[in-house]
Amino acid sequence: MSMFFRVFVTVLLLPFAGLAMDIQEVTTPAGTTVWLVEEPSIPIISVEVEFKGGAVLDPQDKLGATVLMAGLLEEGSNDLDSTGFAAAREDLAARFSYDGNRDGVSISATMLSDNRDATIDLLAGALGNPTFDEVSVARVRAQVLSNLQSELTDPNYIGALTFRQRVFGEHPYANPTSGTPETVAALTRDDVVAAHRRSLVRSRAVVGVVGDITAAEVGPMIDRLLAGLPEDGPDLPARATITDAAELEVVPLATPQSVAVFGHEGIERDSPDFIAAYVLNTIMGGGGFNSRLGEEIREKRGLTYGIYAYLASADYGDLLLGSVASANNRMAEVVGLVQEEWAKMAAEGVTAKELADVKRYITGSYPLRFTSNGAIANSLVGMQLAGLPLDYVDTRNEQVEALTLEEINALATRLYRPDALRVVIVGQPEGIADTTQ
Repeated sequence: MSMFFRVFVTVLLLPFAGLAMDIQEVTTPAGTTVWLVEEPSIPIISVEVEFKGGAVLDPQDKLGATVLMAGLLEEGSNDLDSTGFAAAREDLAARFSYDGNRDGVSISATMLSDNRDATIDLLAGALGNPTFDEVSVARVRAQVLSNLQSELTDPNYIGALTFRQRVFGEHPYANPTSGTPETVAALTRDDVVAAHRRSLVRSRAVVGVVGDITAAEVGPMIDRLLAGLPEDGPDLPARATITDAAELEVVPLATPQSVAVFGHEGIERDSPDFIAAYVLNTIMGGGGFNSRLGEEIREKRGLTYGIYAYLASADYGDLLLGSVASANNRMAEVVGLVQEEWAKMAAEGVTAKELADVKRYITGSYPLRFTSNGAIANSLVGMQLAGLPLDYVDTRNEQVEALTLEEINALATRLYRPDALRVVIVGQPEGIADTTQ
């Protein structure tokens, strides 16, 4: 990477610090919607594309195909092998990243505006005409298998997967995103090509662009980027039916610490109550804030180094989740305290002081999400996926400030359901009975 690029990618975009962003919605000549923030003061452009679909489209006997495919997009395209592709990207001082996840395939690119056309052409080849040569398929497949073998001994991975299997049942959300050792080992080049065909389609591209480019220029640029892709793909899954139950399940694993994953159905991102739910969750267990769970379990009793709760809102099913690790002989106490705090939130809600404190924290930390072109482009895509309006960045803190104690506590009784709180523990916890046996 050139020194010029190294310097500029570290610059914070101070014009955005006040969150007065002019987000433009542009429709490309080919019909793709793009959200754009022009920022000509630095000669850099960041592009974020999310193709809706992802691992939920993997057939049951091809689990992991989408993740493997995403890992192969930088392994050569057109007449370039992986080495040639990497050299071309380096010569252009560009950065690309690719990720296959449960709900989509994401592509991130940062480039110098002077190299825009050549960089887009290079990336368009990776998206529209990847080589997927057999040698690269075998090598990246081996890497995925190695990662899977490590995950299968990780209590955090085991706990999260077990929880999802219990609540999502037969829905694709119950499947491991990266597949299983058996399914991944059997994946062929044809399977990778099929995953590419069903995942990267123009009609499901959600695009955010930030930087030194105008509204007139961005449409043709995005059309060039997506030109080699099919227009549409297979049907997306239906929403999941979530199975909640106040069960406690123990997954035995020889480890000095146990890990617990807990939660139940959450709230949709496009719900009018989502911001209130976000505020409640920050009080309960949000990271970076002096939360109730952190105070009771970590600060007062020293039972863990960290405990968190979060809103896991997704395209086809929404959860309210938490996780914690603790010594085997103390996990029973930890779980009891989590259950107590869950019931307390449902019954009593929050105090006026808690609400005032969390409002200051949430509104004060919001600008930190917008400190670079790439971070802003990613946020533009996230806003579109969530169905948020163009002015959300400007109005979000006002919505937080407008929340009343009565509104928050009315939601607390609906959102937190101690009678549905599922707990999955991985390890050798002492004094805990598995209620699923």
